[in-house]
Amino acid sequence: MLEVGKTNTLEVVKETEFGVYLAGDETYKEILLPRKYVPKDCTVGDQIKVFIYFDSEDRIIATTKTPKAEVGTFALLKAVAVTSFGAFLDWGLEKDLFVALKEQQKRMEKGKSYLVYIYLDEQTNRLAASSRLGVWLNNDPIKYKPYEEVELFICNQTDLGLHTIINDKHWGFLFNEDIFQKLKRGQRIKGYIKQVRPDYKIDVCLEKYGYDKAVDLSKVILKKLIENEGFLALTDKSKPKEITALFGVSKKTFKKAVGALYKKKIVSLEADGIRLNERKK
Repeated sequence: MLEVGKTNTLEVVKETEFGVYLAGDETYKEILLPRKYVPKDCTVGDQIKVFIYFDSEDRIIATTKTPKAEVGTFALLKAVAVTSFGAFLDWGLEKDLFVALKEQQKRMEKGKSYLVYIYLDEQTNRLAASSRLGVWLNNDPIKYKPYEEVELFICNQTDLGLHTIINDKHWGFLFNEDIFQKLKRGQRIKGYIKQVRPDYKIDVCLEKYGYDKAVDLSKVILKKLIENEGFLALTDKSKPKEITALFGVSKKTFKKAVGALYKKKIVSLEADGIRLNERKK
């Protein structure tokens, strides 16, 4: 079934001077992929990955360009035009994405970026966006397990931490104590469920805790030592950002993993770094 506002893999069924037509579904029989987007050596019968949307005249059309977001997801997009009836956002395609006034959390201004949800308007059958984020989040029963891996979409900063959206479905919160790297509004990053509270609010973190995490990281450190001729210039005095840049974890987790290697006598801790013991090379 064809999914408007998403990436589809469709078959080329006809070639013309101005592009190729792709097989659609019962509603949209054939969809034009304009010539400028047609891959080289494309022929009838080929399967092509395309994004399906509506052009400026509301005709269904395909493109091989990748938008900044698809239907059912959140994104940080810049307002490129503002009118009395709504705003238009740049989402990486020729036709900008419309946000009606009623779907604006606060009145949008040209040149500013906003966190929005992309959806297919059932009444107009047009792609649109909304900055009223909470309306689009899932209120179904939460079934996350502690330390389950999820995707986090970074939203707004508070004194305590960052509001996030989990898997494009639920609100989550990332406390300052669990932030060990610079995060940007609108960024997507891998994270983990820390806990689901009795009031169903969800705390998240950027790394797994406990023994399993230390064991996994120990293997990574060991591999990095071997790649660097048995030595890493990291000590207790190394800055957290140096460790995060190299291993993507907090300094606390790094020290726990190194400690595990040290206890097994796999490494030695020297004044200027960590050395792989000879017998383990």
